[in-house]
This record gives sequence, structure tokens and C-alpha cells, in this order.
Amino acid sequence: MSVPPESPSEHNEEPPEEQFQSDSHHPAAPSDELFDITTTVDPSYIISLIRKLLPANVKHGELCKITTSSPPENGGNQSCSIDESQTMKKFENFVEQSLDGKLCCQNKHEDVPAGEEAWEEFGCILWDLAASRTHAEFMVENFVLEVLLAILMISKSARVTEISLGIIGNLACHDVSRKKIASTNGLIGAVLQQLFLDDTPCLCEACRLITLFLPSDESVFLAEALQSEHILCRILWIVENTLNIQLLEKSISLILAIAESKQDVVAILLPPLIKLGLPHILVDLLSVEISKLIEERSPERYSILDLILQTVEALSVIDDYSQEICSNKELFQLLVQLIKHPDKAEFANCCVTASVLTANILTDATDLALEISQDMLFLQGLLDVFPFASDDIEARSAIWSILARLLVRIQKTDMSPSNLHQHVSVLTSKSEVVEDELLNYSFDDSSDDNRSSSKLKARTFALNGIVEILSRWRALEDDMKGTLSMEGCYVNERDVDKMLHYCCKYTKFTAEELLNGPTIDKS
Repeated sequence: MSVPPESPSEHNEEPPEEQFQSDSHHPAAPSDELFDITTTVDPSYIISLIRKLLPANVKHGELCKITTSSPPENGGNQSCSIDESQTMKKFENFVEQSLDGKLCCQNKHEDVPAGEEAWEEFGCILWDLAASRTHAEFMVENFVLEVLLAILMISKSARVTEISLGIIGNLACHDVSRKKIASTNGLIGAVLQQLFLDDTPCLCEACRLITLFLPSDESVFLAEALQSEHILCRILWIVENTLNIQLLEKSISLILAIAESKQDVVAILLPPLIKLGLPHILVDLLSVEISKLIEERSPERYSILDLILQTVEALSVIDDYSQEICSNKELFQLLVQLIKHPDKAEFANCCVTASVLTANILTDATDLALEISQDMLFLQGLLDVFPFASDDIEARSAIWSILARLLVRIQKTDMSPSNLHQHVSVLTSKSEVVEDELLNYSFDDSSDDNRSSSKLKARTFALNGIVEILSRWRALEDDMKGTLSMEGCYVNERDVDKMLHYCCKYTKFTAEELLNGPTIDKS
């Protein structure tokens, strides 16, 4: 039922008007009601669906006592901040108004379906219809949010709660209805209260709804409601403890949306999340996912791995939190392990994100480059990422950034002939990858502005490092080269000459410009 913002779901096929009129449980449009909206769905039918969602006791003017679910043992004794008196007052007014309004029963004997199965049918139709902006705006104009608020506050059915949250989630995909959600007194509080349920589908829909709000103009309002330590602890508890893949994906997406939100939201929510141990939780999750990747290779988990990496990357470029991320050696080792992994095609996006994050870390923790400067598998794995980053300029710049820092360390090392030969063997084995990168993206250095950019400097410095290593190898005695090749690391001298040629061709900075070493932006 979930849909992305402003995009109808694949199930959101608007049935023709004739279909609705032919079904016995779909009431005909009242003759005295006129609706000025453009839609293939009868507006009266939408109103009838909303009316059928009303709890029976509310429809007869009897408001049942509000009950709230208890949080789990680790959730503390606090309750979500919901102004129940104001909410109930507003809802009582809504019920009174509905007696003479569009939600009033046209037939006093008509009743809300008693069975959950019938309620589910009507709710799921509205869930799909809410994916359409036109339908969503019409629904909120006709009290659907007040009805859903009442349902959330009194429902004891997990399925009913899930559908209610799903409808609100689809409504939140559209600007007008999202603003109405934010202005409906008590609704956001009621949604946040559902985070303390133990039902996985309900938690998925609650996380999706909150995530949809974070990039919007209403995000600060939501952040202020969300900032309670009690609620944030519950979100982190879900992230850390759920075994359900879909819920894990939704909850991590929520954390990522917070990290990528506007500055006001970040200022409200990230400090308490960091204090509550978010970086440690993310690293633990990353460790688990990489272990599963090595042991199981489950494709359904690749998206989770990428979301974790994106979240850590988002934190790594925020000034107040980058140091905590970049100083985490376990994180760095996990990234190195992932980049070294062979057969990257199935989880290529993860490796691209890991490369960008590694570049960000090395910018702040330059000493870590020494640890991987002699790791041939890492060098080979890093070069293997180039083809997967072909459409991402920032990612390609990150790879050149890492190469530049590694080759700086290598050039300062007095390598043995054997070590030198191993480096040359790795570089020439990936010569076509490097050549394709240079040929396909030569436009990057076509302007004067790019000539002075730190990104182009990093690439040029890396190429100079390659030239230096290859030149050292060429200076070795022929007998020495032959002996080393027989030991298992074969090097073709023609490949060396070819690589030297095109690396020199794309090295345009003067020695003076390169003296200060690569100055690399976080990307």
C-alpha cells in the first residue's frame, strides 16, 4: 500500500464509476450533494468510505474511553506527549458537526460494518485512493484525518491500526494533505504513540510516515514532537533489535532521513541520538551485515547494507559528528573489508558508498592511509569500484582521493623489489579500468576552473604516483624482473609502457602545484 511522495502506487488504479455503483455495499451518491473535483471516482463514494470507517460507538455519539498501549520494558515509564483533553474536545466538536455534515448517515438505520474484515476492505480502498493528490485533498477536506485519529486512539486491532497509518502515510505524500496532518491537533502524537506497539506492519507504517515528513516544510514541527528521549530510545531499540528485514529497512531509512534533514531538524534530533549511541549501533549493524554478506550472500539484505553505509556517510560530513565517525577504527576496518570483497556486481552500490565514506574518513584521519598502503587486495578492490561509479562524479573523485593518499605513502616507502613488483602487477592488471576512467571522463579537466579544483589535483597526484611506481620498476634489472615474474606476480612490460603513456598524458599539473600534496574535499 505504501507509495513514494507524489507517486500513485501500482495498486492505485482508479476504478471506473460504474464499478462502484454496481456493488451492493457501495452506497449511491446522495442527490443533494454536488462536488467540484475532477476524478473518475465518485466523490460521494469516497465520503461513504470515510463514513464507514467511523467506529460504531462514535457514530452513535458515544465516545469510548481512550486506552494507550504500554511501552516495552526497555521503553521507560514515560508516555508519549498527547494532549488528550484538547484532542477529545476537538473530536467531540467534529462528531457534533458531522451530524448535519457530509459524514452524517443518510439513512439512520445504516451502520458501520461491525466486522474487521469489512472495515479492512473499505480502509484498503482509501489507502490506495490516498495515493492520488486529488483524492487525498478531497479526503482531508471531508474529515478523514479526524476519523483516523479516533481510530488510532481507540483501536485494539493491529490490522486496523496498520491500515490507518498506511492511509495517513499516503496522505503525507502530498503537500496540502501533509500540512493538514501537521495541523490536526493530536494526530502526530497519536502516530508517534504507535511506535510502542509490538506489531511489525504497524511499526513499518509508522516509520514510513515519519520519514515522509522529514524532508518537508513541516519537518521542524515533527522534530519537536519526536525529540523526546523516550521516543528516540524506542526508535533506536527497533533499529538495533528487529529481526524483520522490512522493518529494519524502514527504521534505518528513518535515521538516514534525520541525518539528511535540514539544519534545524539535525540540530534538534541528532545530538540526543548521538548521545544515545547511534554511531555505535550503526557500526554494529554494519558488522552484522558484512558478516552476512560474506557467509550468506542474501540479495534481500543488500539494500539494508547500503542504507547503513549512506547513514554513516551522512554523519561523516556533518562537522559536529565527523570526528566521532572518522576516529572509529572498527568502522574503517569494515569498510576496507567490504572494498576488498571480490565479485562486487551484486552489491556494487554498497562498494561505491563505502569508497566515498573511506575517502571522507581519510580526509580527517590521514594516518589511516599508512595501514592500507601496502594492502594489495585493497588497492585491487578499490580500482575494481571505478566501473560501478561511472555515473557518480563524487564517487569517482573519492576513489582518486583514496588512491592519491595511498600512493603518497607508497612513494615515501623504500620498497623492496618484490614489493614494488607486486604493486606494479596490481596496477597493470587494472590498466584497462584506469584507462577507461580517464578516456570516458576526460571532460572533467576541460575547464580552467576544474584545473584548480582539489578533485582534479587528487586525480593528478594519483596519476603521478602511478608513474613514479612504474618508473621505479622499469629501472630494475631485466634479470630481476624475470625472477620476480616467475615467483607468481607476472608483469607484462608492454602493459607498463602503455599505462605510463596515458597516465603521463592526463598529468597536467606542474611539479610546483603538486608539492603540497593532494588537498581533497569530502565528497
